[in-house]
Order: sequence, then structure tokens, then C-alpha cells
Amino acid sequence: MASTVERFAPSPTGFLHLGHAFSALTAFETARAAKGSFLLRMEDLDTTRCRPEYEAAILDDLAWLGIEWDAPVLRQSERFDAYRAALDDLMARGLVYPCFCTRKQVNAALSAPHHEGSASGPDGPAYPGTCRGLPPDAQRMERQPYALRLDMGKAIASLGGAGIVRKLSFKELGKGPNGERKKVLLDPTHLIGACGDVVLGRKETPASYHLSVVLDDAAQQVTHVTRGQDLFAATPIHRLLQALFGRPTPHYRHHRLIVDESGKRLAKRDDARSLQTLRAEGAGVEDIRRLVGLSR
Repeated sequence: MASTVERFAPSPTGFLHLGHAFSALTAFETARAAKGSFLLRMEDLDTTRCRPEYEAAILDDLAWLGIEWDAPVLRQSERFDAYRAALDDLMARGLVYPCFCTRKQVNAALSAPHHEGSASGPDGPAYPGTCRGLPPDAQRMERQPYALRLDMGKAIASLGGAGIVRKLSFKELGKGPNGERKKVLLDPTHLIGACGDVVLGRKETPASYHLSVVLDDAAQQVTHVTRGQDLFAATPIHRLLQALFGRPTPHYRHHRLIVDESGKRLAKRDDARSLQTLRAEGAGVEDIRRLVGLSR
């Protein structure tokens, strides 16, 4: 495989919009400039929201943009066994635990007067640890929904403690929201206090984004990850998981976000800026490139 491997990993829960086009074009053209490979992955974990028609539209939009991929499309729906094996490994090491709290219960615990700390990570305020330390209860896991959470404190200890984790880093080729560049070191205090015990899977879903993206990038031998600045905050979690699983760490390029006139980040529900709508209105590829600020 080529020395540089970029990828684009959309979720087929809606149509691609201008932000997706910017990310895909940036990754594809960076790979081609480096004489490397470009791969496509469908992040179709959410089987209730993913639709074949959305995947077909994604493939059509990418081809229309002139983007080609150098291997068959990887689909997360075909990798459930790999995710379960990874979670079983963490469970055997005592690094994940089942959490039976509903979102309403978590929010109530976070808003309680005795709860201290307002630091927030990529998934919102850190989980207060309500279920951490509960004794194993296989029968309860059979009866109730649950999430599998990473015990962040134990995970850091398993890698040798805070001193070792502070030496872990990732290379930033783009720019983080606060101007982070080049070598970004992990902060174990932030991981515990702000990120907290992140969800890695659920009873009905074999993996969360944090778990699947780490395993999938390793499986596809991705060397460079191009994605929006909104995902920069999740990268320390991904770097920690890479260390826990012994997976390689790609270089990261977090790019500016494409926003609307009010400065709000585009979402799939914003159909007015979907590529399908813009194409139907007569937009060409050069129009898309101009709208996202790319020039030849």
C-alpha cells in the first residue's frame, strides 16, 4: 500500500452537504498530490437511520466531484465482530464497565447541587461515574439497556499512569480550534475531568464513534486523517485508545468548518446546501469548489 493513505468516512444517514464536499476533496487531492491512496468508508453503525438511498447518493455525489477510491468501500456494518472483540478485550482487562443510566438520569446527576466541575469534553460534560464500581450483574445486563463505558482512570493507569500518558502525542498537520499545531500532547487531567468515562458501545450497538474510528483507521492502514475542527477534541480519546489497543497513530489534519450565513455549522438536515439539491439547481463542480473556498 502507498505510504500516504487518506480516507473519507461519511455516514449514510442523509445527503452530503458542502462541508462533506470540502472534507472529501481536501483528503482526495492531498492523497493524489502525495501519490498516495484514497479510501472510502461508510460509517453505517446506526442501522435504524442509515438508508441504502443515502449511500447511493453519496457514491453518486463523490463520483460527480471527480473523486475515486482505490479499494472496495469498507462498511462498518460488516465489522461488528471486530468491535465486539475489542470490547471483550477491554472488558477482560477491567477497563470498561456497563452503565445502566438513562440520559435523563445522567443529566439529573450532572445538575445536582453536590456535583462539582463543569468541564466538558467532545461528548458534553463528563459522566459522573454513577455506575462505576458496581459489581458484575449479568442478569441485569440481560434485562436492561446499557452502555459500555471506558474507565478513564483505569485506562490511564494501565498505560503506566499520568506521567506516561503525558508523553503520548499526535501530529497535527492542520490547526485545532485554539490554534494547536504540530505535536499535540495528551493531558490526563483533561481526559479524566472533561472527557471522562466515554461510551465505547451499547447493548444494541457494537461500537461508538470513538471505538470504531480507531479500529477502522487501523484496519484500513490510514496514515492521514482529514476531518473538521469539530472533531479535534475527540482526538486525545482516539490517541489513548490507539495506545490501549497497540494500534498505530495516523497524522491528523483538522480543517476549518463550512458554515452558513449566520456562522452555524452545516448539518445534513440543511437540505438547501446538500449536493443533491445544488446539483438539481444547476450547480457544477467548479461552483461547489468556489462555495467551499477551494481553487485549482
